[in-house]
Amino acid sequence: MPDALFDPLRDPPPNPSGPRARSVFLIGMMGAGKTSVGRLLAQRLGRSFVDADQEIEARCGVSIPVIFEIEGEVGFRQRERAMIDELTRRPGIVLATGGGAILAPESRERLRSRGLVVYLRASAEEIWQRTRRDRSRPLLATADPRKRIADLLAEREPLYAQTAHLSFDSSHDSVKSTVARLADCIELEDSRSTPPITAGTR
Repeated sequence: MPDALFDPLRDPPPNPSGPRARSVFLIGMMGAGKTSVGRLLAQRLGRSFVDADQEIEARCGVSIPVIFEIEGEVGFRQRERAMIDELTRRPGIVLATGGGAILAPESRERLRSRGLVVYLRASAEEIWQRTRRDRSRPLLATADPRKRIADLLAEREPLYAQTAHLSFDSSHDSVKSTVARLADCIELEDSRSTPPITAGTR
């Protein structure tokens, strides 16, 4: 089984030529809505959508829980760092990152310097409600997944805030409403020559 996993360090990142369109990178906890929001946002903005976790699974040929089982979290995070480096080089995409993508300092720097980073915020309770029936989350395979979510959020919140240009609360609005507000802010940002502002907060 380990032989089926790819080695991202041997997989060179693309080197796009021509004008580089600014990409949008979505960060936040598992269950915050990065994939669902990202897919609709890409349609709204006319850009390609990429999910980092799905890309890792496609390259490896196995699911993320299997990668965790074979290589542990350390092995998965190595693959994730390499994938973030590759994907953030692509022009004009909307990228949904994994919840722990911001744990590596180099990934935080790459995300922030290569595109517009949007933090989709959600409360620990909302994340629990959205993920409690999901058995594909290795980090929640504990005796008390609810507490695990709260602990992870407390640990990662400062890193999300540090990395993001924009912060949006995804706990209460529908996906369509969140996408509409977010797209308006992104289009405003793209029309300006000034650095990104913090908007869309509650």
